[in-house]
Amino acid sequence: MFTGIITDVGEILDVVQEGDLRARIGTVYDPATIEIGASIACDGVCLTVVALGESPRNWFEVQISAETVNLTSIGRDGWHKGKRINLERALKVGDELGGHIVSGHVDGVAEVVSTRDEGDSLRVRFRAPEALAKFIAPKGSVALNGTSLTVNEVEGTEFGINLIPHTREVTNWGEVVEGQSINLEIDTMARYVARLREWDR
Repeated sequence: MFTGIITDVGEILDVVQEGDLRARIGTVYDPATIEIGASIACDGVCLTVVALGESPRNWFEVQISAETVNLTSIGRDGWHKGKRINLERALKVGDELGGHIVSGHVDGVAEVVSTRDEGDSLRVRFRAPEALAKFIAPKGSVALNGTSLTVNEVEGTEFGINLIPHTREVTNWGEVVEGQSINLEIDTMARYVARLREWDR
C-alpha cells in the first residue's frame, strides 16, 4: 500500500526488452534500505524490485509484464532512457498517511486535455475512461501518476485538478503537457461506495 505522497523523482537509466520489460531506475533511495522483492510505486504502478546497485549512482531494477505495459501509460507514452518518474516506497506500519490509501494497481489511463496557469497554481484537465468516470467526484481523491490529488470539478468524463508550485517542484508534474497519458487509480472508497449502491438497487 502507498499514500500518494511522492518521495523521489527517479530517472530511467536503461530499458531492456527481455521476456518482460526490464527497467533500471536511478534514485536517491539508499539500496541498503531496499530488499529484493520490495514494492515501489513507479509513476503509480506498483512494481517489484529484482536488482539493486550503487554505481555510478543508486539504482534499482524492476520487471514489467506485458499486461502491465498494455494497461498503463508505460505502453502509451513509453518508458525510455532519461524519462523522469514519480517514486514512492511502500507504506510501513506507523508511517504518516498524508495522502490517501493507494494500492499501486492502475485502473486505467487518463489523458491530459488542457493546462493553464491559475494564480501560482497550474490547472490541469483530464479525460478519464468512461467506465471509470463515475468513480471520480468533486473534492474526492484520485491518484495520478502515483500522486494523491484532490478533484476540483467533474463534467462527464472530464475532471480538473490544481497543481500547487510545491507539487510541481517535488514530482514530475512540472513537465506535464497536453495529450500526455497519465496512470489513473480511483479512490478505493469510491469503488466500494459504488458497489454498495449497486447492491441496494
